[in-house]
Amino acid sequence: MPITKGYKQLVDEAMAQVKTYSVAEVRARLGAPGVQIVDIRDVRELEGGTVVGAYHAPRGMLEFWVDPASPYHKPIFADESKEFILFCGAGWRSALATKALQDMGMTNVAHIDGGYAEWVRLGAPTETLEQRKAKKA
Repeated sequence: MPITKGYKQLVDEAMAQVKTYSVAEVRARLGAPGVQIVDIRDVRELEGGTVVGAYHAPRGMLEFWVDPASPYHKPIFADESKEFILFCGAGWRSALATKALQDMGMTNVAHIDGGYAEWVRLGAPTETLEQRKAKKA
C-alpha cells in the first residue's frame, strides 16, 4: 500500500499551523515563570543532555499526560498560566506534537525550531541527567 502523505508533508503542514520559536527567543525566556520547556525525546536521547529546566514527556505518552481524562494525566500540563514549549532532536517530532496538542484544544503550546541539535549548536545552556539529579538532592 503506497504512502499518500509522507512525513515531510505532515511536518510541513504542522509547521504552517503551530507557533515556532527560535533558540534565541526561547533562551531569552528560559526560567521565566510563565514558560515550561518540554523535552519530548525518547529517554535514550537524554543521555546526551537536555535543556536546563526542561520537563521530560516522551512523545509516545504526551497526549495521555496532557488529557485530564486520561489515567496517565500529569498535573503540570493543567497549568494554563504557562506556555509549553516543546522540543525534540531536530524539530520535526515537536512540530507534529505541538499540532496534536493544538488539535486537543491547547492554545498555550509552541515548539523550538531545529530542536535540541540547534540548541546545542548555538551554545544554549544544557544539563546532564546527573546535574539535574544533583540539583534535586
